[in-house]
Amino acid sequence: MALKATIYKAVVNVADLDNNRFLDSNLTLARHPSETQERMMLRLLAWIKYANERLQFTRGLCADDEPEVWLKNDHLGIELWIELGLPEERRLKKACSQSGQVALFTYNSRAAQVWWQQNQSKVSQFKNLSIWYLDDDQLAKLSAFANRTMNLQATIQDDTIWLSDDSHHLEIHFTCWQQSA
Repeated sequence: MALKATIYKAVVNVADLDNNRFLDSNLTLARHPSETQERMMLRLLAWIKYANERLQFTRGLCADDEPEVWLKNDHLGIELWIELGLPEERRLKKACSQSGQVALFTYNSRAAQVWWQQNQSKVSQFKNLSIWYLDDDQLAKLSAFANRTMNLQATIQDDTIWLSDDSHHLEIHFTCWQQSA
């Protein structure tokens, strides 16, 4: 019998001072049995960074043809494609050709550094691609926020995310490896 996804609920309040966006959302995250808690929380953090009422989690690991998170327009075109991990160049090429903007969130220090060295020149051709790296220490602290029911407050200013709940406070700084044009 196949293992089922674990459901997490998050009430998220986002104050994005950089973009003058303020949003309260009730989110449901399905954590695939093969997905780590850290990866699931990075998915949630990626949603927070690009917070929008139309930004949706997809089938993620269960679907090869979809990103982790996407924003579709009224005509079902993809405005934003959010990917996690260390994808192959052809997946990023596909994402960049299908979407107006692509954001990749990398993690796992050793593997990410090697991936970046091998792919930097290839992915630099994708002008609508931003690549964000989160180091292992920050990712471990982020995963401490994971609960089946979460109530999170996020403030974004000067590309820094301050995340808090009833018992944790964290200042998160992504390293920008590539910024879209």
